[in-house]
Amino acid sequence: MLFGLLFLSEYIFLEPYLIGHIAPGMELGFTLIVILTMLSAVVIPMNIYRINILKKSKRKVTGSVFGSFVGSVAGVCSCGPIGFAVFSTFGSVGATGLAFLTNYELPIRIAAIALLAVTYFTTVKSLKIECKII
Repeated sequence: MLFGLLFLSEYIFLEPYLIGHIAPGMELGFTLIVILTMLSAVVIPMNIYRINILKKSKRKVTGSVFGSFVGSVAGVCSCGPIGFAVFSTFGSVGATGLAFLTNYELPIRIAAIALLAVTYFTTVKSLKIECKII
């Protein structure tokens, strides 16, 4: 996920050879992507484990699985070269959506990090309750 987000946000380039570049003023976006992928790497396996445990019990899965999915997907905001394909495919609707995502890229990523942090703490709390060692 880290490599994909960095490639789509144009921090990693593959031509003419593999190179990484953080432009001046883009450090915050890079940091948010790294934090987002680290939280996703922790939260998604925890929720998969929790789903496997809950299959055996009679309790239902709460919104933490949905939160981890939304949080990890929301990190892909301005898609760089893919944005032009969206613009040409969907016309003015695609342009409006791309402009919205480009303008609010950092707040969306911060909201995704906050959502993943809340999901992490609720998942840890539920795992403490459901996984008591007797």
